[in-house]
Amino acid sequence: MRQDVNGLGLGQLHGSYAIAGIGGALLQMARRGLVALAVVVLVMLSVRKPPAAFIKGAVTVATVLAMYGLMLAWRRATTRFGIKRCYLLTDGLIVTNLFGGVRDVVRWSSMTGLNQTATLSVWLTFHRFEIARHGSAPLAFLALGRNPALATALLSQATRNGLHH
Repeated sequence: MRQDVNGLGLGQLHGSYAIAGIGGALLQMARRGLVALAVVVLVMLSVRKPPAAFIKGAVTVATVLAMYGLMLAWRRATTRFGIKRCYLLTDGLIVTNLFGGVRDVVRWSSMTGLNQTATLSVWLTFHRFEIARHGSAPLAFLALGRNPALATALLSQATRNGLHH
């Protein structure tokens, strides 16, 4: 965890979770679309058998593998450098930005509500959280995936702190 997240006095760390914004959701959709297109290309190459079909198929498979390699490298980098993370702590939560700096800090005592919306489709799969609070603009972020660990952890921590959702 980054030094600036440690020094904010919100108590013990209960978890660090990846989050995303609109860009992350669009990249998820693009990745799924590219995989679907690659499957169509591979099927067409096996059915039509054009000249150099093996090379065209190898390039298609290499493109998909490179995309997944970049995705895994991004996940590792975000964890290591604290990029786009939500840290759940005893007295609140901290959300970091694309550069690993603190984007927002919210104490459980200042929260007035927690809304969760889930989108579970073939192209987009995420949970959107919006935290309403006293005297500040709402904080919204996405947790990508069908059942992200952040969803369970955030809802249980909010319930533990008396926040109804």
